[in-house]
Amino acid sequence: MTSAEPRLLCDIRALPSGTSATADVLWKLTEAGRQLDANVVRLAPHHSIAAHREPELDVLVLVVSGSGVIGSGDTGGDADEHVAEGMLLWLPHGSTRSITAGTDGLTCLTVHRRRPGMQIRPRGDAARN
Repeated sequence: MTSAEPRLLCDIRALPSGTSATADVLWKLTEAGRQLDANVVRLAPHHSIAAHREPELDVLVLVVSGSGVIGSGDTGGDADEHVAEGMLLWLPHGSTRSITAGTDGLTCLTVHRRRPGMQIRPRGDAARN
């Protein structure tokens, strides 16, 4: 099979449910030459990922199971989005977001453009860029 052929990556129904008291990465896209990064992440009940800002990448989030709240980082909470299985969210680059799992936890698929790898260049190259 060449890298340009479509293929099945996993069956999310067969992934483990996660065992951590906080968060587990249940699956990760690792295909060579890919242009995307993707993960299936499981947050334990009531576990939170603190508010953070993503300056460069748009992120798609598909809630696979459970429920929770996607926060905007706004202290007033007016833009908090209650999410449940089947909901698809877009988190635009430059936005601040947090994630809090509900009473049953939250499992989601995240997809975004792959970050470029770090490059080691001669010292003079940094001054020219």
